[in-house]
Amino acid sequence: MRHDVVRAAPGSRLADRATAHAGGRISEQTLLLAALHYAAQQHADQRRKGRRAQPYINHPIAVAELLARVGGIDDTPTLMAALLHDTIEDTSSEAEDLQVRFGYDVTQLVLEVTDDKSLPKAERKRLQEEHAPQLSPRAKAIKLADKLCNVTDVGVDPPEWWDDARRVAYFDWADRVVAGLRGTNAALEALYDERVTEARRLTREGSSKKK
Repeated sequence: MRHDVVRAAPGSRLADRATAHAGGRISEQTLLLAALHYAAQQHADQRRKGRRAQPYINHPIAVAELLARVGGIDDTPTLMAALLHDTIEDTSSEAEDLQVRFGYDVTQLVLEVTDDKSLPKAERKRLQEEHAPQLSPRAKAIKLADKLCNVTDVGVDPPEWWDDARRVAYFDWADRVVAGLRGTNAALEALYDERVTEARRLTREGSSKKK
């Protein structure tokens, strides 16, 4: 399957490149690589909060990989949005830029899973719980894979300054968000349950060793 370049707004870099392709079309692989390249540029100077301070781009790659490998999702806009899902929220990217580069469909998916950083953190977390059941099926899948990756990271590589109580509070909150995403993708949900259970176990064991 191939996508018409009309998915990218007129005048976009993807549209310009597509003129060299027969029929004005651009391959799915090119679209995915363009999204990955853009995400890597935007997150270039960022690190994850864990003790290992991994490059931030590892996270959106992991989210997209889980959607494809575990979730069986091969919808190109969904995978592109997974790679781009933190660009508006955590970088200087704006929705208009994404729409010019990658089109309306991808941009709307990214916006669905983007928090409003102008709000206090507690309010953003509350709204994630409230809005989870209202997301589109594709946005739910991205959000589910995102939470799956995050609970895994908090379990095995938490931020240095997080105590055990904060880790447990994060798992409890993630569970509430995921409750609103249930019925989206059985394989991703099963893996989430497995990973959050393991993350809780690691946290308990770490707490026991400190005593």
